[in-house]
Amino acid sequence: MITQQTELQYLPPDLKRELLPQHVAVIMDGNGRWAKSRGLPRIMGHKAGADTLKNLLRCCEDWGIQALTVYAFSTENWKRPREEVNFLMALIRRFLRQELKEMVQKNVHIEFMGVLSELPLSLQQEISRSTEATRHNTGIRFSIATNYGGRQEILQACRAISQKVQNGLIKPEDISEEVFEAHLYTAGVADPDLLIRTSGEMRLSNFLLWQMAYGEIYITDALWPDFDRNEFHRALSAYQQRERRFGKV
Repeated sequence: MITQQTELQYLPPDLKRELLPQHVAVIMDGNGRWAKSRGLPRIMGHKAGADTLKNLLRCCEDWGIQALTVYAFSTENWKRPREEVNFLMALIRRFLRQELKEMVQKNVHIEFMGVLSELPLSLQQEISRSTEATRHNTGIRFSIATNYGGRQEILQACRAISQKVQNGLIKPEDISEEVFEAHLYTAGVADPDLLIRTSGEMRLSNFLLWQMAYGEIYITDALWPDFDRNEFHRALSAYQQRERRFGKV
């Protein structure tokens, strides 16, 4: 018997391949609420959310999405209880360790963005191992924002450019959008076409502030652990119905 999930291994026929977003970004929100609604500790929501992320990455591979960027841990998340923060750090490390072999086999290119030097050393080592192992892969570009903040990213780009001006490597009048973008974490990657946020919250939460200048935003009430291929299908269907004018009539 062919299940609906099996059918969704392939691009649904109502979606036009030529209109798919090349780059999808996701704010994975609602893990805690998902767990609370089931009488579970918050960390169980994060664990379920990691499984959802694995499934979404595989779906993007199956359907031909070229880049996926996810918000795993923000600069503000350090304010959460220490137990939860420690669990999240361990969860990211475990995710990389368990999934690396398959991602190498499937030609996934892994990248991390954020202030990685402030992360636990064991996680930094796992990040280095994973990025190095997939450095030359040419498949889907999988970016994980960890200890990331959009304002912080913009500030660090300004500092780097200012230092180059001070050193005489560039003139102020030569600073363009292209020069600025080259100093962002996402240098060399096209801006997201579509940003998905789960759990119904309607804000960017300091995520990809520069890059989302013209990106489409899709909000769903589904909590992140419940975001399956059917939900992704709905998000892509909504995206394909929009007219992207980029300021033109």
